[in-house]
Amino acid sequence: QVQPVESGGGVVQAGDSLRLSCAASGGTFSPYTVAWFRQAPGKDREFVISIRWSGGNTYYADSVKGRFTVSRDYAKNTVYLQMNSLKSEDTAVYFCAAGRAIASTVASARAYDYWGQGTQVTVSS
Repeated sequence: QVQPVESGGGVVQAGDSLRLSCAASGGTFSPYTVAWFRQAPGKDREFVISIRWSGGNTYYADSVKGRFTVSRDYAKNTVYLQMNSLKSEDTAVYFCAAGRAIASTVASARAYDYWGQGTQVTVSS
């Protein structure tokens, strides 16, 4: 059973960049799609981006297209979320999740069985 472990959150200025990491603990991401979700105060958890570990298919929320990218490192069993041109509305707790999501379900939190504890990203304007 894999346990995603996030790191890399922090406080940045609008327009800055930040990279989050999601490492697999106790297992491997190889059978799964790995996604990032975020939740701002008072709002529902929303899909941000995903990558299929085998094959590398990626999906993006419209709100982050052109600014965020996702990648994976096979050797480190880690997924990275590169966030550029950050905006105040990107402020949220970012969660990494792993599951057997398919193209039609990647944006649904219910498609993911394994969740990290979350890491706070705060963008000040």
